[in-house]
Amino acid sequence: MRALVGVLVAAAIFFGIYHFLLKKMPTTDEGTASTQAISLTGVRGDLLQIAQAERGYIATNGHCAALDELVSSNSLSLSRSERDGYSYSVECSSGDFTATARHAPAPAGSPIRYPSFAIDASMQVHEIN
Repeated sequence: MRALVGVLVAAAIFFGIYHFLLKKMPTTDEGTASTQAISLTGVRGDLLQIAQAERGYIATNGHCAALDELVSSNSLSLSRSERDGYSYSVECSSGDFTATARHAPAPAGSPIRYPSFAIDASMQVHEIN
């Protein structure tokens, strides 16, 4: 009988620790599937790479450049212009820029959402609508 109580207490302690640790695990963006975490991290990294190239291009040439021009001038070595359905674009206005990553909308009724992201000269990636 003592052995059974010991096993039950140990199981309860194990379950409590397991449950507590799962609550502390990092989560992905709200409303996205956990399998999207890797893709979203890659998209954010690509945007940072685009913004860094754009800042360097502006410092060298004095004006903003479109994404194709960044790649053709070897300022950006982006291997592809999209990642997992996200397409990238750069919008220029005078000496400033905004790089965006957008995904096609999810099918109607789908619980998964595809957030859009933007970055500017502040080098802060943020979600946009």
